[in-house]
Amino acid sequence: MPATDFKKELAALIKARFPIIYIVTWEEKRFVDTVKAMLQDTSLFNKPRPVWEWTVVDGYLKNNRLEKGDVKTAMRALEVADELEEDGVLILKDLYAQLANPNCEQNIIRKLKDLVWRIKEGDWLKTIIITGHDKFIPDALQKEILIKEFSMPTADELQQVLSNLIEQNKQNQRLRFELNANATARLCEAAFGLTLNEAENAFALSLVNDGVLDINDITTIAEEKKQILHRNGLLEFSMPKLKMQDIGGLENLKRWLEKRADSWSEQAKKYNIPAPRGVLITGLPGCGKSLTAKTVSTSWNVPLLKLDMGAVFSGLVGSSERNMRTVIQTAEAMSPCVLWIDEIEKAFSGVGSSGDSGTATRLFGTFLTWMQEKEKFVFVVATANNIDYLPPELMRKGRFDEIFFVDLPTRAERKVIIDIHLKKRLTHPEVLGNLKLDDSFIDPLVEKTEGFTGAELEQVVIGGLFEAFSENRPIAMDDFITTIDNTVPLVVTQSEKIRAIRDWANVRAVSATAVNHKITGNPAADTKKPDEEASRGGRSIEF
Repeated sequence: MPATDFKKELAALIKARFPIIYIVTWEEKRFVDTVKAMLQDTSLFNKPRPVWEWTVVDGYLKNNRLEKGDVKTAMRALEVADELEEDGVLILKDLYAQLANPNCEQNIIRKLKDLVWRIKEGDWLKTIIITGHDKFIPDALQKEILIKEFSMPTADELQQVLSNLIEQNKQNQRLRFELNANATARLCEAAFGLTLNEAENAFALSLVNDGVLDINDITTIAEEKKQILHRNGLLEFSMPKLKMQDIGGLENLKRWLEKRADSWSEQAKKYNIPAPRGVLITGLPGCGKSLTAKTVSTSWNVPLLKLDMGAVFSGLVGSSERNMRTVIQTAEAMSPCVLWIDEIEKAFSGVGSSGDSGTATRLFGTFLTWMQEKEKFVFVVATANNIDYLPPELMRKGRFDEIFFVDLPTRAERKVIIDIHLKKRLTHPEVLGNLKLDDSFIDPLVEKTEGFTGAELEQVVIGGLFEAFSENRPIAMDDFITTIDNTVPLVVTQSEKIRAIRDWANVRAVSATAVNHKITGNPAADTKKPDEEASRGGRSIEF
């Protein structure tokens, strides 16, 4: 929510005489500054109103000056708020610590309940605002206190921080600022999801590293953001270097993604098209699902946030729900971005079962609601190996835009994959020797690796290189053949599982690879068609 919208909404609540409001925020100072500016805005209020700030250290401050003597206990702070005969807003910064205590004193709960009606029916226009970094409200007060979240800084606020930094340091001859309007906008966009203090630190660090602040400092800001996210352990931030060209095959999926690049831009709004919500990629292990998730952010030039669902499920009562809210808030604050949930079936497989204590069901409900109603551009890429474990509600239209099935690589895809890995690793002339990586060398490997996954093809190349390395000689065809002969592919060890997944995908998913005909359902038979472009699971779609 933009800062102006928040001010208008909070002003409306104050004028409507909402007695107690709980604001969730990590930025006390920015919030207090916003409230002070709001109460001085004559377009919102007929006359200015004072702001009182209370902490357990200083007691009450009014206009940054100590007021009301030694008021350092929560109970006494509430009594003073009750006794105050003056219009105004009282911001209680440290009361959340009392409310967060499972053994919150009953006299504090009772005093807050009484204050609700005394303020409503009193002669003075008073509002109590409690600030905290999370929702710490005892059950007895859930119906008495309104909860609102103070959003992360907007682009305009981040730009103001950057402008202030430049203004304060422009006289320093050892520092240079090489920023035009586009570079400034890009730096501020890179700082989305940071508090004003964190953003200022990131800008300052970028400046002192080399004495120059320019568009190249996006990398420094991204690294700082990565470190900040790493502290909560829920999201892993990265800007992968992988490209779509690094994926062999999966042309349907890649073209689908390419058509939706920049779909959150101003240009896209002219077409009145909604930004894509996300995709669910299912299929066999080692066939490129995770690799695709990483390449989406690179192709779209947006950050990648990887969600650790294991960290979300905390052992403390209420912690898991709080962690999920933190994930959603952080992802939306960093919009536009890609949110990758790997092996999503492991997170939500127990929903609704007798072994579920209710936590998984609540988290699943929160996630579904957000997927359905989110307005910020957070593109969710969920990958799953076993689709049978996923609740059916997750797969209906409106959650994900499409469900793609990734099968074993076709002959053409195997050729591309082997070529990618050979050229990636055979870079030294002494290792390559007289070998030429042309069709005459690659085609025999393609024929012998029928039924291999993409991960298995990579290991064929790595295994062949180890054969040559162990004898300190150039690579030879026999090195790869030896590795292939010693490999038992997934199609052999899990043939029944592959058949079941393909049967499911035939009617419920779209093939990630362009297809010519339906599969037989027999993995062993399907892998004996080297000249056919592929036996694939999943519906074919045209582009």
